[in-house]
Amino acid sequence: METPLVSIIIPTFNSEKFVVETIQSVQNQTYPNWEIILVDDCSSDRTVSLILEMAKTDNRIHFFQLNKNSGTGVARNLGVSNANGSYISFLDADDLWKPEKLQKQINLLKTNKIPFTFSFYDCIDEEGKSLNKRVESPLNLSYRQLFFCNYVGNLTGIYDVDYFGKITISSIRKRQDWMLWLTILKKIKVAKPVPESLAYYRVRNDSLSTSKLDLIQYNFAVYTKFHGLNFAVAVVCMTLFLVVQLFIKPGYIKIIKPLQ
Repeated sequence: METPLVSIIIPTFNSEKFVVETIQSVQNQTYPNWEIILVDDCSSDRTVSLILEMAKTDNRIHFFQLNKNSGTGVARNLGVSNANGSYISFLDADDLWKPEKLQKQINLLKTNKIPFTFSFYDCIDEEGKSLNKRVESPLNLSYRQLFFCNYVGNLTGIYDVDYFGKITISSIRKRQDWMLWLTILKKIKVAKPVPESLAYYRVRNDSLSTSKLDLIQYNFAVYTKFHGLNFAVAVVCMTLFLVVQLFIKPGYIKIIKPLQ
């Protein structure tokens, strides 16, 4: 089977605690043909020096830096614009991939002749310890389902550049990944995941997901600014979103055994 180049976009900001392990999880992939596009958003810690040190010994690591702190959306767009791959994938600087992540996803894309896929993922804490939780999704994810719940983990999505072109990330400061997947699903209607966990999502104490109020605020912005809905319709959509979060999404969260 062909091994097309995969571009992996990693935005960084004060990521010295995790970025080396994140890059190593890509270097450990069984799929060999990849490049990492790291874009730093004006870190003030050792993030940049750590990246440059790793780049000295691996020419698949490419580094760019923003002139001012601009947010992950701007960083990802710079990464996408400099990507050379037939496929584009995303990874945050504190998350990890399992070794067969790319291999299994490329196999699914090629075998089924589809332009997009994603996977399930496990949750870990800041120290890398298992939270005994796996986040799954519908096996045939529709645009309507995605409209009311982001079932696609940012660290798992991968799309075909030849099919979609390079998709611009929204300028809205949060929830850019959800808007990206919505753009993709609006075109292909249904997406199929690799139905197993291929990555580790690190739950941070200061992450957006820890603040329910922030979650509501940014998701509401997706309905008003990205979809262009008026206030009343956005309120209805947000209400349905919360219903899905409370009563449907929990059915896709599984309890797993701790990491060995």
